[in-house]
Amino acid sequence: MSRKPSFANLRDRTPPAPAASAGIAQTTNSSHAPAGQGQNGQTLGGQGATTGPASRQGRKQIAGFFSPEMSFAMHTLARRQGRSLQALMAEAFNDVLRKHGESPIGD
Repeated sequence: MSRKPSFANLRDRTPPAPAASAGIAQTTNSSHAPAGQGQNGQTLGGQGATTGPASRQGRKQIAGFFSPEMSFAMHTLARRQGRSLQALMAEAFNDVLRKHGESPIGD
């Protein structure tokens, strides 16, 4: 089964340099990563040092499953406002914290 195209693909990005020109074999399956590491060389399971993107350093993933309509609405709003989906989710989470009398975190 193939995946639906992501709205993230619509962002203006420069394509990455081909791995073949750098003499590095490119893989898309994390099963080829060394034991204990996921894609991008990130250490799995624990507080160990990670070598992933700098934008994810000191961050923790929060995931959820939503209806296709909610997903489309949030991606559309993010695109329209020129913001990331992560920024909109942080705003929503801060609003929920305020609603329930907690201090917003601000990230």
